[in-house]
Amino acid sequence: MNFNHNEIIEKACGLIAANDFSGASRVVADEYPFSPPQKSGRHYSAREMTRVFARDGFIDRYKGTRLVFPPVLHLLSHYLPSEFPYQTNWKMAECHMAYWQLMPTIDHKMPVARGGADAEENWVCCSMLTNSIKSNWTLEELQWALHPPGNPAAWDGMIGWFLQQVTRDPATLENPYIVHWHGAAAEIMHRDKRDAPAIMIDKMAG
Repeated sequence: MNFNHNEIIEKACGLIAANDFSGASRVVADEYPFSPPQKSGRHYSAREMTRVFARDGFIDRYKGTRLVFPPVLHLLSHYLPSEFPYQTNWKMAECHMAYWQLMPTIDHKMPVARGGADAEENWVCCSMLTNSIKSNWTLEELQWALHPPGNPAAWDGMIGWFLQQVTRDPATLENPYIVHWHGAAAEIMHRDKRDAPAIMIDKMAG
């Protein structure tokens, strides 16, 4: 990929100065074409997201930092509403910053708007913050590198704590959001060992 876009602009401007507008048009069309992004409109299920989060070891693949299973943050807001507030419309003035810094989401490594596939091999776990920053840019354009997946033996995103806490406090299952994620977490814990390292299952069960 050519990142010397300024040189293309300079070339086109030189042609315009020489009254060669058709030449300038060809340069821009061939070397720096207009390519408007298209919205993917994709929504993921809790099971799809949990599977990708666990596969990537609950880390931000763009920064290499640890992330926290989403319902863990919501349980904190449930127990500590003043100290750890959450607002359903994600108003920054009313939500704890952890919801952007630590909450995992799925991003397309190669944006769908730029020709990437909406398939699991193109999905990566990252924070809401880095997802927002990356937007429809490619890793090359941002000069970012993809970090390797995390080690579930060292960090499980607190999915194990979440399952234990729901068992300790069954009343939390009256919250539809917690129920929504609980099924996905339980499925990950009990899935075939061919798909999840035994050490992760032991960690979540312990």
